[in-house]
Amino acid sequence: MNRYDLIIIGGGVVGTAIAREAARYKLKIAILEKEAELAFGVSKSNSGIIHPGIQDPPTSLKGRLCVQGNRLTRKIAQELGVDFKQVGELVVAFDEREVARLLQLKRQGRMLGVPGLKMVDRRWLSVHEPNLSPLVVAALYAPTAGIVSPYRLVYALAENAVKNGVEIHIETGVERIVFQKASSFLPHPGFEISTSKGTFKTRFLVNAAGLLADEIAGLVGIDDFKITPRKGEEFLLDKKKADMSRHLIFPVPTENSKGVIVIKTADGNPMIGPTAEDIEDKSDLSTSDEGLKKVFALARRMLPQVSESDIIAYFAGLRPVAGEDFIIRYEAGVPGLLTVAGIQSPGLTSAPAIALLAADLLKKNGLMLKKRTFFHSHRKKTVHLFAVPFNRTKRLIKKDPGYGDIVCRCEMVSAKEIKDAILRGARTLDGIKFRTRAQAGRCHGSFCTTRLLKILSSELQKPLTEITKRGRGSPIVKQDRAHA
Repeated sequence: MNRYDLIIIGGGVVGTAIAREAARYKLKIAILEKEAELAFGVSKSNSGIIHPGIQDPPTSLKGRLCVQGNRLTRKIAQELGVDFKQVGELVVAFDEREVARLLQLKRQGRMLGVPGLKMVDRRWLSVHEPNLSPLVVAALYAPTAGIVSPYRLVYALAENAVKNGVEIHIETGVERIVFQKASSFLPHPGFEISTSKGTFKTRFLVNAAGLLADEIAGLVGIDDFKITPRKGEEFLLDKKKADMSRHLIFPVPTENSKGVIVIKTADGNPMIGPTAEDIEDKSDLSTSDEGLKKVFALARRMLPQVSESDIIAYFAGLRPVAGEDFIIRYEAGVPGLLTVAGIQSPGLTSAPAIALLAADLLKKNGLMLKKRTFFHSHRKKTVHLFAVPFNRTKRLIKKDPGYGDIVCRCEMVSAKEIKDAILRGARTLDGIKFRTRAQAGRCHGSFCTTRLLKILSSELQKPLTEITKRGRGSPIVKQDRAHA
């Protein structure tokens, strides 16, 4: 029986942010993640936008935590060696009615303390965003918007949490939770969690299970919210279009979405999307011709030069919707349980602030938070050749020839980077891709996949038939049983 002070169910950006924050204290902590690797759930399809905090009501948790999270992300990115780029955003208007909505967003942002907001006219836009449609009459400029790699942020948070004593259990799906009330025999309530990898016991439990948060809640009798998957189809463009826009370009938001966006990404590839369609199937990641047509029509309305020939990848993600706002609450009826659910956009931005709120709620409800004598707050920045100047690349190769062995030509990824990613936890082809970008270029791994399989097989000491794309059920090489 594994006993802990705190267990977090869910290894996405929220779960890992909470784990890192809790690791500041003298606690035994574990993350339970059902997938083969962290960030394989909701976080893997995140656009990577660090929102400024202008598109959610000032009275909402979303609005308050987004603005706080925007500030905290900069500090965390610096501490953990994660690239944060402040590119700013423009919310564009095509007529006077939309201009009035922008003024409302500006007032809303100022109430929340978003710095630097200003309305800009057609003349300003012609200078600062020259490829924007001439039909745009004005925009709200929010300079504090930025971009990060969502997966690399998750991995950095997790690695730093582990350095401070947190345990991470992957492929550990929760099957049953028994809540044990306090009694004369048991002075403190607690949870016994049965999983696919054994049983865990904890005094405090955080439900940060993303799309499955309502199902986890149901295991302890909480049934007052439902997660509805909101599918968003997105389309990644070639790096040749990296300078297509200088900012993140947003339309005026709708009731249930921030709209189709022209997105600068941390890795240079522009992206357009997402759609917003509420569905029932929590595993439906399909894309469609209808989604493509809709996204392109709306993206071209803002930026006419967007072309279908520039697409290098289609994908869909699911946002866990549980109403209009986040659900972050201590469950008085199940002492020791903290629910963190419905964390859709701006969840990535808000994650560091959610972690602070979670720690505060747990402390107020009995979790003893005694600070560690020493907390390792920093992590060495990971080397990515695609972001390294050539003169430094030469020095790296001289130090370790593995940097000169280029495995992925599209994204300039070396054998040394891939082996380092495996040392840091990559166990699958997608785990390699998310950490290094190998296979993320225009050829989709046609050149490098075979080599990646061999490196994974060698480093993990597993046969090629056990190497997968994303975990159980996704083998790359199948054994020929007739010749086995």
